[in-house]
Amino acid sequence: MAREQMAEEDQGVRPLDPIDRAILRLLQEDGRASIRSVAERVHVSRANAYARINRLVEDGVIRGFSARVDHERAGHGASAYITLKIVQNSWRTVRKELVTLPGVVHIALVSGDFDVLLLVHTVDNRSLRELVLTRIQAIKEVLSSRTLLVFEETDLVVGDWPLGEGGADEAPTP
Repeated sequence: MAREQMAEEDQGVRPLDPIDRAILRLLQEDGRASIRSVAERVHVSRANAYARINRLVEDGVIRGFSARVDHERAGHGASAYITLKIVQNSWRTVRKELVTLPGVVHIALVSGDFDVLLLVHTVDNRSLRELVLTRIQAIKEVLSSRTLLVFEETDLVVGDWPLGEGGADEAPTP
């Protein structure tokens, strides 16, 4: 690995203080929250909140702002987690294929009994079957797949930091 690449990776990792964690939680709850609202809720000035959010974006901690979608109401009535066993050392090749598939919203390289975990949302079970049997299993590096249908799901606000490490409720008071 080149030194420049290692240096770039090291730059992106830095500890988050309680205010940063509180800001992240607030923005995950409401990505449209105003700077003023964020500043008031975490007890800092607007300039400080603005600078912190910009730094979190520049550091790559915040990768973007998006809406949380109710997939069923959006016309995607079938959701599933799909596990894949793949040819050893073919992760990058498989990922290039998977990102082009319709309905695939999350791809993870994992450890355990399988190698890849996908989250997919499709219009219906017929579309899901087509995706799995025709598109995913056609990828030559995919050895096997298992499909787990999602019957019901609940989105949680990511950022409930482990071991009580912050969140909006733990923002420091002046």
